[in-house]
Amino acid sequence: MTLELFGKALLVWVGILVLAVINGIIREMLIIPALGSTYALILSGVLLMLLIVGVTYLALPWMQARKAKHLILIGLGWFCLTLVFEFSFGLLQGKSIPELLNAYTFKGGQYLAACIACHCIGAVFDSKVSGLGVVTVGVHNKSLVRTQTTLRFVCAAQLKR
Repeated sequence: MTLELFGKALLVWVGILVLAVINGIIREMLIIPALGSTYALILSGVLLMLLIVGVTYLALPWMQARKAKHLILIGLGWFCLTLVFEFSFGLLQGKSIPELLNAYTFKGGQYLAACIACHCIGAVFDSKVSGLGVVTVGVHNKSLVRTQTTLRFVCAAQLKR
């Protein structure tokens, strides 16, 4: 991966981070009072996943990452950066590790795990959808689509509760 591609991927992640923070502020100030905590977390999680996939889809032509290994590295890099940010920010707020880990369960509408999964698979999945010329992702291609489909079903199942 070139330094230019790394810089672009980092810039896109920062943009996603800003959108995630805005999403969280809107959730806390508007959606929770209107819908309650569980439904607000579900709605906010789904919106964040759509934002991640949407921003990734729009940014891929600009990033010009055409090799599957670069897309996988971008996804894994975003995953690691997000975990570091989430845990650092949470610890600075005085939250305990068990409290932070609870956000990765699907209890009470928590969707952080699904959003992080979007970071991991978003770049590769979006490159396939947008037809940017990633020739193959090997045997992982079908499992990536299944993972994205599974995320949709999990979201739908939680909304039906």
